[in-house]
Amino acid sequence: MFISPAYAQTAGAAAESGGFASLISLAPLFLVFIVFYFLMIRPQQRRMKALQDSVAAVKKNDTVVTAGGIVGKVTRVEDAHVEVEIAPNTRVRVVKATLTEVVGVKPAND
Repeated sequence: MFISPAYAQTAGAAAESGGFASLISLAPLFLVFIVFYFLMIRPQQRRMKALQDSVAAVKKNDTVVTAGGIVGKVTRVEDAHVEVEIAPNTRVRVVKATLTEVVGVKPAND
């Protein structure tokens, strides 16, 4: 005979190995989730919080970048909108939520 017979495992042995072994087999999954949280989710939350704070604190003469890639200087700030000068005598109104970057006024090199 080339094939040996296979026997079913007893019920007591199956229940005995299920408790701690299943916990050990799930440990790498928990470890991957923890690493993923600290390397991906948490830094993204910090960046979003910093962006929201800078958009809420935008003021006149700040340089901003919109989601569409328009760069300009803030000339007027309202509750939900910002007026941005993108060229001399060319001003557009932009929704504050579309701002992707806010750069404060840099002092001159005097």
